[in-house]
Amino acid sequence: MMAKQLDVYRDWLGIPDAERPLTYYQLLRMRKFEDDAGKIRDHYRKMNAHVRKFAAGDFATQSQDLLNELAKAMLCLTDAQRKSEYDASLGRTISRDDGKRRSLEEILLRRNIIDHEKLQKARSYSTAVGVGIRDALIQQKIASADVVMPVYAESVGLPFLELADFEVDPLLAARVPAYIARRQSLAPVMIDDNQLLVAAADLLEPQVEEELRLRVGLPVRTVLCTPAAIHNVVNRFYTKEAAAAELASGAGADPKPAKTKSAADGKPLSIDAYEERKTNRRNVTIVSFNFAFMLTMMALLFLLSFSAFAAIPIALVVATIAAGIAWTVGR
Repeated sequence: MMAKQLDVYRDWLGIPDAERPLTYYQLLRMRKFEDDAGKIRDHYRKMNAHVRKFAAGDFATQSQDLLNELAKAMLCLTDAQRKSEYDASLGRTISRDDGKRRSLEEILLRRNIIDHEKLQKARSYSTAVGVGIRDALIQQKIASADVVMPVYAESVGLPFLELADFEVDPLLAARVPAYIARRQSLAPVMIDDNQLLVAAADLLEPQVEEELRLRVGLPVRTVLCTPAAIHNVVNRFYTKEAAAAELASGAGADPKPAKTKSAADGKPLSIDAYEERKTNRRNVTIVSFNFAFMLTMMALLFLLSFSAFAAIPIALVVATIAAGIAWTVGR
């Protein structure tokens, strides 16, 4: 008698034979039309971890194929626009109240990731340095990027992907020019539903999406990830040498100016030098904020005998002013 053929859905995921073809909700073992992006990601992580147990054995190919299917399902169901279209194809009627999203601050407070005091600290830093609340939370180490980025993605209606759990196809990566990948810090994830899904830590600018569309021949959809994760992927697939060679050979117009002028001598700066100056300016501003905050707190607490409750608002104001001065001078 012949052995029963492997059915990854039945044997690995425990989904009965009768339920075919599977919807994305069935594949992730969720109730139909689940709208909580956090729950969808949680189910995906559990399914991903379970399927990875089979990756090192005789079924490595089947395991990778199923992992890709799970990723496609999660990326679709955590993308507000694509999910709406997918749900409609399953017969869901969307009401006016559906699709309303909470802001990043609302989600963080609602889930007790931060409190109002920490949020106010992030707001002060955000105003002083000129960055968004998301980056203020991360740069001030109020919350880690691994925690903030998925919530931020949810607040803007885009999917979040942990790139460490996903295998980027080298053939697909080769279709994106290295100079674009390095300059914009992005990498292609997969082609799904006739769209190129591109991973990045920030929303892609329209001109960048358009350039990628012209080069790959597909519309582009952003998938958010942490800065550290995309940095690792970009360095793996796109070397500085490859990017420089493309620009030297006239590979095409760059979405951002390749060079800028030095204020001191009027000579053009290299791309790396320009990015280094921007990084240094940001770092000096961060250090100025932290240093001013600590010095002010020490003076108020130990020299003037202020209470901590009274000292913190004053220290935040002083630190904000110091950071603003550092940012302006750095310009």
